Amino acid sequence: MILALGAAGCALHAQSAPAIRFEAAPGPGFILQNSPTPEKYLAETMTGGLAVFDYNNDGRPDLLFANGADLPSFRKTDRKYWNRLYRNDGNWRFTDVTETAGLAGEGYAFGAAVADFDGDRKVDVFVAAIPAGRLYRNRGDGTFEDVTARAGIRTGPWTVAAGWLDYDRDGRPDLFAANYLDWSPTNNPWCGDKVRDLRMYCHPGHFRATPNQLYRNRGDGTFEDVSARSGIARHPGKAMSVAFADYDLNGYPDIFVTNDAIPNSLFRNRGDGTFEEVAMNAGVALATHGRPISSMSAEFRDYNNDGLPDILVTALAGESFPLFRNAGKGFFEDAADQSRLAGLVTRISGWCGVIADFDNDGRKDIFSANAHVNDRISDISSDRYTLANSVFRNRDGNTFEDLTGANPGLKSDVHAHRGCAVADFDGDGRLDVAVSVLGGAAELWRNTSPGKAHWVDVDLRGPRGNSDAIGAVVRIGAQTNERTSSAGYSSASLIPVHFGLGASTRIPLIEIRWPDGFVERLENAQADRVILVEEPEQKAR
Repeated sequence: MILALGAAGCALHAQSAPAIRFEAAPGPGFILQNSPTPEKYLAETMTGGLAVFDYNNDGRPDLLFANGADLPSFRKTDRKYWNRLYRNDGNWRFTDVTETAGLAGEGYAFGAAVADFDGDRKVDVFVAAIPAGRLYRNRGDGTFEDVTARAGIRTGPWTVAAGWLDYDRDGRPDLFAANYLDWSPTNNPWCGDKVRDLRMYCHPGHFRATPNQLYRNRGDGTFEDVSARSGIARHPGKAMSVAFADYDLNGYPDIFVTNDAIPNSLFRNRGDGTFEEVAMNAGVALATHGRPISSMSAEFRDYNNDGLPDILVTALAGESFPLFRNAGKGFFEDAADQSRLAGLVTRISGWCGVIADFDNDGRKDIFSANAHVNDRISDISSDRYTLANSVFRNRDGNTFEDLTGANPGLKSDVHAHRGCAVADFDGDGRLDVAVSVLGGAAELWRNTSPGKAHWVDVDLRGPRGNSDAIGAVVRIGAQTNERTSSAGYSSASLIPVHFGLGASTRIPLIEIRWPDGFVERLENAQADRVILVEEPEQKAR
């Protein structure tokens, strides 16, 4: 099907923008409660995920923050521990609607994953938490209901992150639970320097790995645990984050999992309901130096405009940020050195990295929310616990430059940052960033990049079942971008698929490959707008 949207326009090309600029915007007022204790419970340093999605279908991205709880009880004994939902009222004004929405939650929460799991065109929420994750169904009237038990979801023992994908291509989003390790308040050894009485959070090597979980959406409001049958459960890990993309272009989404201080996992989707773990053979298990790192967040997007999804991993200072370039034929190469990213992040500990085009020049850039995991790290090394966030501009598709110094607000904002998510909060066509802070106020970074680069947002509506069209791939010129809600560290961003267009005001062709394989083409679209595209019921093939 070809939909003509106007007269033929000029050829798409990128415009070189002078810089990327972020300015602090008024935040919603959320304070992340991680409940630090002298016992150094490992959970204290791990919370901070958040989600951006339009819960009330008013066209503006709203914000959900996962929050901690009392320790060691894991109970939200005070309102300050509630997970918080903020409605975007426009003009950088947000209203706390948590109580009305029924999303205060239970347990010690780490992050959130969002998708319309029941196909009613209202976005639902899964919150990753100890002692158990919770699934909330969006009723469509501003409220949510906890359907965890009815849906048959039983995650854990420590689900630190989660994500939605349609792994079997049946048109319904399935749930992947990324489980960290076998820790509890009663399994919390003393770690640190006893001579100096310096207690610190334990290294993950002190704890056993745990298997991740995959839940198949039956389409009747319930889920089937297919972790064993799919092969996922056969490969325990120490998961921190999860991201999805069809890296080998076989039509089925694959799963990349960052593991803490052990090799990462890449689950290749065979297309028959099963996965094979191929990270080592594919070249994404380890960084170039061949040692496991403290892999934090994951992004699975095409940064160099060659049509193949690449992988960005953030890690601690001195470990580099692996940038796994998809070389095709099922293999990746760590391009961190070649892209100059490795040299730019030597002293940086990154919790949450996201790939997005912030200057709308047609090349995807990197934003990293930074801090160390260990709040006593400066007592034993030259590394710092609190850090400024970073922004790295994609110069030419292959190399990056650090523009943090050109952003006085970013450079001076030194905190214990954790989760992050991207969205155009003010509707000006430039992508902004939300960041959580341990023990501090959440930050909103407004994109004020100079220049007049153009843009387009492609907002997809799939058929009943997968109304979010998660897994759809959109191409404009050399650029490809995938519809996914997984973002960075234990976070989610369900927004229109964004493209920077440089100087182009017209788009000769937008190609959409829907999750069911149907390819739709839109000709001569106009820039600087959101284009809503619904997959047709009757498809011309």
